[in-house]
Amino acid sequence: MFGPEYCKIQTAFKRDERNVIMPGKWTLPEFAYLQDLPWRWTEKVDGTNIRLHWDGENVTIGGRTDSAMIPAHLLVALEPYTLAADWHRIFPDASDVTVYGEGYGPKIQNGGQYRDTPGFIVFDVRIGPWWLQDENVSDVAAKLGMEVVPSFGEHTLNEAWAAITEGKLVSHWRDAKPEGLVGRPAVELFTRKGERLIVKMKTKDWADYLKRK
Repeated sequence: MFGPEYCKIQTAFKRDERNVIMPGKWTLPEFAYLQDLPWRWTEKVDGTNIRLHWDGENVTIGGRTDSAMIPAHLLVALEPYTLAADWHRIFPDASDVTVYGEGYGPKIQNGGQYRDTPGFIVFDVRIGPWWLQDENVSDVAAKLGMEVVPSFGEHTLNEAWAAITEGKLVSHWRDAKPEGLVGRPAVELFTRKGERLIVKMKTKDWADYLKRK
């Protein structure tokens, strides 16, 4: 009904008994193996996970899980993106399309720092079993009148972490504090369990580490 739930985004580093990260101790062996290769990065948005699913006739709105409750003021903001005519024009032959993004803005997490009204910003699109490439995600979002999460370019895992630890990460939104980064290998890869390789690095984790190290 709502489309597949979004895959788990793995934290980069393991945590100690105090729940503080241990930089350099990767949570997955794949991260260690790929740490010096290019990854594609986007700014992490502090919002609530939203799915828009097209079944060929109607658009349904879901949260991170099928049972998640979506704030009423965010549902109102999402209504313009649910017009069946728009989706049918873009996906005339598709009946299983899910657009993933963040609902963000006032009264959503720390969203007041991003914008004055609730909004929706896209970070992924899936058609059937296929995850779209970045340029196609941007194309779909543009045709539906949606924003996409800001790109932070291609960097290795270590370079991305250095941007956080050295204070070089600046938010796309002028008044917002950077939440962190989300990265995927430059070439889409999967674990032995068949899960997508996606990693997150949070500025808060680094701040907590400095306080408790």
